[in-house]
Amino acid sequence: MTTIKLFPLVGAFAENKDLAREIRLNNLVPALEKGEEVTLDFEGVDSATQSFIHALISDLIRKYGDEAIDKISFKSCSETVQKIITIVIDYMQESR
Repeated sequence: MTTIKLFPLVGAFAENKDLAREIRLNNLVPALEKGEEVTLDFEGVDSATQSFIHALISDLIRKYGDEAIDKISFKSCSETVQKIITIVIDYMQESR
């Protein structure tokens, strides 16, 4: 299992979609390609933009489908972050 602590990478407000893309390409994709489960740890991240979360996980859902949703877990999410993650996942599932 791989755990990615986001606060040291993005700070308390996750908004940089280019950084989200880097995290996806450098951390999430390699772990999923190895069949590993991934935990995205949002401890210390108070909020995030929808574009950040979209850049972080939408391509994974598009590429891996439900397997991505099953293999990625979200830890220590604020209520705001949790709502945004749900919106992005629901949107990606509807668009397939």
